[in-house]
Amino acid sequence: MKKQFNRMRQLANQTVGRAEKTEVLSEDLLQVEKRLDLVKQVSHSTHKKLNACLQGQQGTDMEKRSKKLPLTILAQCMEEGAAVLGEDSLLGKMLKLCGETEEKLAQELIQFEYQIERDVVEPLYVLAEVDIPNIQKQRKHLAKLVLDMDSARTRYQQSSKSSSHPSTLQPGAKSESLREEMEETANRMEICRDQLSADMYNFMAKEIDYANYFQTRRGWRSRRMASPWRNT
Repeated sequence: MKKQFNRMRQLANQTVGRAEKTEVLSEDLLQVEKRLDLVKQVSHSTHKKLNACLQGQQGTDMEKRSKKLPLTILAQCMEEGAAVLGEDSLLGKMLKLCGETEEKLAQELIQFEYQIERDVVEPLYVLAEVDIPNIQKQRKHLAKLVLDMDSARTRYQQSSKSSSHPSTLQPGAKSESLREEMEETANRMEICRDQLSADMYNFMAKEIDYANYFQTRRGWRSRRMASPWRNT
């Protein structure tokens, strides 16, 4: 409770300009921080819209997906119609041929969507809902540690000024305790900052991997469009 109160008081003093505010991230990392928000927004939106495009039931095996796919249902309907009309009927033969073709298209679509979910949808979810939020959570923790450090430094400086006053009888103990607190909070802040910096630079280095998610999707779509069954 006391730590929270000190943070609030320090933040209030910094807001009105009565206390120094420490900025522990470089300009490059501040730009990365802004980019994190943008990438999260784009990834979240793309993941949501891409999910809406998938026709199969997500999170199930390929056989269960296939049963509820519109193409599979159409194929079954055609094959049932062919059975009713008989193999001697020209219409029956055509329905049987079309039903078999639709079934092959359905299987191809299921394989395509299964790969898309594994290689694109799931990685996008992890990026937008796990990886970036973890970095942002760490950033918020760093901000609290910076406030703790600034607060401890302010209280130490005030104590040092009071200690130098001639009327102070025993100034050493309290001032030394505040100095140790200031150094301890500074060490915690530096450890957190170094870890956050490494995670943020690692995020930027992986941008080519994030771009490859969409390259993967385009590659699978191209192969699907080139399938001989596409124009059957």
